[in-house]
Amino acid sequence: MADYAEMSGKAAGASRRSPVFAFNGPIFESVFRWLSIGAAVFVLLILAGFFIALTIGAWPAIVKFGPAFVWTSMWNPVTDKYGALPAIAGTLTTSAIAILIAVPLSFAIAIYITQSAPNWLRHPLGIAVELLAAIPSIIYGIWGLFIFAPVFAQYVESPVSDFFSHVPLLSKVFAGPAIGIGMLTASIILGIMILPFIAAVMRDVIDTVPARLKESGYAIGATKWEVTRRIIVPYCRTSLAGAIFLGLGRALGETMAVTFVIGNANRLSVSLFAPSNTIASTIANEFTEAYSQMHSAALIELGLLLFIITFIVLVLARYMLARVAARGV
Repeated sequence: MADYAEMSGKAAGASRRSPVFAFNGPIFESVFRWLSIGAAVFVLLILAGFFIALTIGAWPAIVKFGPAFVWTSMWNPVTDKYGALPAIAGTLTTSAIAILIAVPLSFAIAIYITQSAPNWLRHPLGIAVELLAAIPSIIYGIWGLFIFAPVFAQYVESPVSDFFSHVPLLSKVFAGPAIGIGMLTASIILGIMILPFIAAVMRDVIDTVPARLKESGYAIGATKWEVTRRIIVPYCRTSLAGAIFLGLGRALGETMAVTFVIGNANRLSVSLFAPSNTIASTIANEFTEAYSQMHSAALIELGLLLFIITFIVLVLARYMLARVAARGV
């Protein structure tokens, strides 16, 4: 035992003297600090580069149309007159409806996986959610166009349109031919797409709630609903909101799936069944066929507007999360 202790002491002394494994000195600390700063600055430079490149490409359209580009509805490549209002409205509408569809389902899935599902089922369900998130968006678009749209037209659009045909206001919201493609179809497909992203993040967030807090609730006779509402949600409310905004950011920029099923019509309509377009779908459909400089500049300005909209959404999200965190919930 004495020999073993002596050998251990010599080995420890040698390791302390060895400069090869000394990763805690002031030099290493300085290098680590500057590498961290460089990584952060690199991200900011990438964002600035995107913004500058989009601004340069869109400059002819910015100069010609000015701020009116945002609230103008005309989009005519023949006369080189362009306006972004229908695309902006379609982007915001489809994203909002998709969030309304995806958030409740995502929260229910996350709660079931973490709180109610038997142990043998939790892991397969988690894998299934992650596999849904890994499916390419074009697959969702093909499925939506050839499978979902015909069924939706026959069993949803036609009955709903007939049911609300004589109801004021709702007759306009659900008006239009039952062709299966349009604003609502794109929103549903988009909601299905972002659902696994939100559900996966919510599941991981809910798993961070300490078990002793939940067990304390059950110990005093609380039901699963009461534990969820009074313990789980208040504990991770900020992170749950972050998951929602992550899904919203994903929805705003989705391209291929929406392009397949939204109808790609540059028009403003209050009907959810009417064909429309989004910023991303307009760029995807027309960029390769833009034969004039002004047409290309208008499409790039659409991309710049999408960049700005996403930035504004993220800033508002950070502000709201900071307010929530400051209230201590």
